[in-house]
Amino acid sequence: MNGNATFRHNNVALLAVDSVLAPEVMSSAEFDERLAPSLKRLRLSKKLLERVSGVRERRWWSRDVGFDDAAIQAGKKALAQSRVEPGQIGLLINTSVTRRNLEPSVASKVHNGLGLPSSALNFDVANACLGFVNGMTLAANMIDSGQIKYALIVAGEDARPTQEITFERLNNPSSTREDYMREFATLTLGSGAAAAVIGPADAHPGSHQILGGVSRAGTEHHELCVGGPAGMYTDTKGLLDNGLDLVVNAWDEAHREGWDWRSMDRYVTHQVSKSYTNAIIKAVGLVRDRVPVTFSKWGNVGPASLPMTLSQEAGTLKSGDRVLCMGVGSGLNTTMMEIAW
Repeated sequence: MNGNATFRHNNVALLAVDSVLAPEVMSSAEFDERLAPSLKRLRLSKKLLERVSGVRERRWWSRDVGFDDAAIQAGKKALAQSRVEPGQIGLLINTSVTRRNLEPSVASKVHNGLGLPSSALNFDVANACLGFVNGMTLAANMIDSGQIKYALIVAGEDARPTQEITFERLNNPSSTREDYMREFATLTLGSGAAAAVIGPADAHPGSHQILGGVSRAGTEHHELCVGGPAGMYTDTKGLLDNGLDLVVNAWDEAHREGWDWRSMDRYVTHQVSKSYTNAIIKAVGLVRDRVPVTFSKWGNVGPASLPMTLSQEAGTLKSGDRVLCMGVGSGLNTTMMEIAW
């Protein structure tokens, strides 16, 4: 290690985290109905999706709401919660995987929609499901350096278009069992949005201090999950096995560097599936009832899933609680970040 694996922040706090739920609930049973011709032809159980993934339902945006509109809504909620004025924001980072064009950045629309000042830096950080945690780390470094005072990180995800295309492809008479399994993870995705405001801890007594954490890369596995507007293709077992190894390596590295995460009050993990959650709990010895689960009702909402879960948990956390955010993204990459609530 060259010193970049673990990092510590000096004077940065989470001032607010909030989310927006997409309105249309789509059950796995309904997905099974939409795939009924294919499942029958391939002799696959209609309940396979829910049984294997643990995802009972996920959400879609209505057709008149864009993922970037949802990110703006989440940003407004987080700003209101933080009591930081839009004019005080010095940095906006959009971390959405979803995008409808290569340029301009999604951040430019969100910046405009929130009425942020022209002095506020704004750009996208794309790193699969890890993007939001990466955005928080980057913003925290800029606050510690004195370049900015307040930052807003957002993510808005829309699984609907990709899943509708996937239904068509899997219902084609030429599709195979192998096709279904390669696109299985696509069916677990969900839609939602989240936003967080961070700023200087010393200016906000009682806020939630971001202490630091660890990051590790396993980019030799960059082909295990490849996604785009037309679909996502995943080696599910390879992703689980190698992702778990990466998380364990990062966990061990952090403890060698002086962190102690064996008795946190809450472990907020990236939400993927039942098998992933069970595997990570077992691998590093997490206390199961301290690991909130939201994938069963929201699916995998990409980089928005972790902050959405943290937002849900915020009301049950008390001052002095220790929270570990555990993010993983295709690539493979992982980051763990401790917050002193």
